[in-house]
Amino acid sequence: MVEEKQHLALPLKYRPMTFDDVVGQEHVVRTLRHAIEANRIANAYLFIGPRGIGKTTLSRIFAKALNCTSPKGVEPCGECDNCREIAAGRSIDVTELDAASHNKVEDVKPIIDAVQFKPTSSKYKIFIIDECHMLSNAAWNALLKTLEEPPPYVRFIFATTEGDKVLATIISRCQRFDLRRIQTNDIVARLKYICEKEKIDAEEDALLAIARGAEGGMRDALSSLDQLISFKGDKVTEEDALGVFGLVSRSALEGLAGAILKGDVAAILSAIEMFDSAGKNMRRLSGELLQHFRNLVVLQALGPNAKSLEATPDQIKVLQEQAQGIDPGRVFKVCDQLAEMEDKLRYVLSVRTLIEMSLIRASRIATTATIDELLKAVKTMKSGAGGGVPQTANPRESSELTRKEPEPVSPNKVKAPAPRWAGGGLPPLPEEMSAPASPPPPSTSTSSPSDRQAILDDPKLNDILGSLPGATITEIK
Repeated sequence: MVEEKQHLALPLKYRPMTFDDVVGQEHVVRTLRHAIEANRIANAYLFIGPRGIGKTTLSRIFAKALNCTSPKGVEPCGECDNCREIAAGRSIDVTELDAASHNKVEDVKPIIDAVQFKPTSSKYKIFIIDECHMLSNAAWNALLKTLEEPPPYVRFIFATTEGDKVLATIISRCQRFDLRRIQTNDIVARLKYICEKEKIDAEEDALLAIARGAEGGMRDALSSLDQLISFKGDKVTEEDALGVFGLVSRSALEGLAGAILKGDVAAILSAIEMFDSAGKNMRRLSGELLQHFRNLVVLQALGPNAKSLEATPDQIKVLQEQAQGIDPGRVFKVCDQLAEMEDKLRYVLSVRTLIEMSLIRASRIATTATIDELLKAVKTMKSGAGGGVPQTANPRESSELTRKEPEPVSPNKVKAPAPRWAGGGLPPLPEEMSAPASPPPPSTSTSSPSDRQAILDDPKLNDILGSLPGATITEIK
């Protein structure tokens, strides 16, 4: 009888076994490699980072590298008994403790007792404690003395998702490493490699959707890919990925961002209606939209070749088109509005309503000229027209922003109200009215309240706004 080959899940099958396999944590890998080369191994290490980015995996690789009997430079060979036993989790000299379920003093006492004995077949006796922030204060205090002055053959490796919950006295005795979320492009590249090995025909947009949904976690990305393969077989499309995980397509997301930049309220409401009817994850939509405008800010500030720009070449082309003709200041304000929406989504019940109102507000911000834009336009007109914009405004001139004076009423019927002056308050005294006007202050690069009011009261403001693409007179901030 032929034994059936057991299926191995992708997160386990393609779990990194060497430093070269680790993705997105080059700063940590480089430091650990140099420590091994220079034989400067610290007593304890602390790995901090979100879920699924490789904290436990990196701990095991480091343990194998320290105890490998035939290393390839600083890389573990993966073939000796020590490497195989550590990878399988049955090594006598490498102990793993899950602090999420073993967090009492009684759970750490075996570690304290085992420290007294030298390793049997390895160079170091290593203790890996996962989710160490779950240990009680009593357990930490019991371990503190051993951690501070361990025997020369003992090393500790801690891993946690919540470094702020680890006692400061513990952190001070460890070398701390903050692991980063893996960039979308790196996740896509890894998924492509795995699909080639597994002979899976997967669309790049489908892999991009998986990477977006993983939110920087490689383990989540591999689990999602495994699920899609089980759902569709050896051909994975973007439509499959979007349908299974409730994501919005890249083109639809870019279209929604374009509608916000153009101030097209009808298109915004129509898109939200479509997404909601299709059962899309509205909370995730908010995060992806914020990420899109973040990329737009990075593009405007650093250019299309910036390393921090998390976008594919096709996405960069769309971002470049959207960045044309819009002031970076407006994009910043749109990001602020989206970030505020993200914060409110945690507490609101009507998610759709909040998103609709927030995006409409963002569209008004995107199409409203800022004061800095107006000042720039004024300076341009003055330099080109020889000072065509006056420094002060006549409050009686007709303008869209000028408040109209009330019609005069007969004094026999109603007592005439006190006159309203342009500067507000009481009318000037006679000596003040006869005094010569003081010279205007020297111009500066920053705008003062008087400069802003002069611009708002200027009768030629409409002409200035006409020269700004998408500028409106309302909600100028």
